Amino acid sequence: MSDKPLSVADYPLAERRPDIVETKTGKTLEDISLDAVLTDKVGLEDLRITDRALRQQAEVAKAAGRPTLAANFERGAELVDVPQDVIMRTYELLRPGRAGSKDELLAAAKELREVYGANGVAAFIEEAADVYERRSLYKKRY
Repeated sequence: MSDKPLSVADYPLAERRPDIVETKTGKTLEDISLDAVLTDKVGLEDLRITDRALRQQAEVAKAAGRPTLAANFERGAELVDVPQDVIMRTYELLRPGRAGSKDELLAAAKELREVYGANGVAAFIEEAADVYERRSLYKKRY
């Protein structure tokens, strides 16, 4: 992040603050071009969103008085490096009637926290586990 806190005036970052936008491999927006893609100077990792970019978006959302959106961006930042199969398995468990018990959701939360450092996402899933229990959403519906 830059020394100066981001504000609503900085949004959209790519237009108003391109100096702070960079890829996971350190490329800037100026480095991203069709020619760079065609000559393999830019790869898929350069086109994926970074945890830093999502945290910057969270900072702007907070400045705009949108704490819920900011929390979503922060959780998204935690998931950037989580393998797709883990995300999809967890997503499936979060669908009502898919997890057989609270323990299944708690195990998913534990994995995300301990293996991937996704503490905010893990807390969100733990909260969901309690809600699912209160609302009897563990019952197999399909």
